Amino acid sequence: MDWSKILTDHDRWLRTIVFARLGEREAVDDVMQEVSLAAVKQAAPLTDPAKVAPWLYRLAVRQSMLYRRGCGRRKKLRQRYSDVVQTDETDRTVPEPLDWLLATERQQLIRKTMAQLPPRDAEILLLKYSEGWSYHEIAARLGVSHSAVETRLHRARAKLRQELFNMQVLEARQ
Repeated sequence: MDWSKILTDHDRWLRTIVFARLGEREAVDDVMQEVSLAAVKQAAPLTDPAKVAPWLYRLAVRQSMLYRRGCGRRKKLRQRYSDVVQTDETDRTVPEPLDWLLATERQQLIRKTMAQLPPRDAEILLLKYSEGWSYHEIAARLGVSHSAVETRLHRARAKLRQELFNMQVLEARQ
């Protein structure tokens, strides 16, 4: 079978099916590539031309579901890593609901503020406070001097503080 011609003939309506399933125009091309690849790699060749369209439909639906599942997994993975909170293993106390809610809200505000910082500032703050690296470790990994790390951290903290003040999370110092 000439899969190039068959896929070209069915391309428009298959794209409509994929878009209806995903709702993202950017994802349609990715899924259609997977549909084309699966069609060409099929194990049992189709002999009846009347069965090609329903088979392609099922293939498009399956590839759309696989794409969504993969997106969901990636999203959960990113969320899990962004929500990791360093806790002391020896402290097994159960937090109060209000404390937990306030801590969660504070984390969300910090994430939102960090997203507004220049990437260079966000990187150095994350290396220092999320990874727990010392100034010397940061300097060695970034290939800069110890004093450059001190300066960058000082400026990044000031920018973070200013952004938090602008978002009315922090009150002005007196």
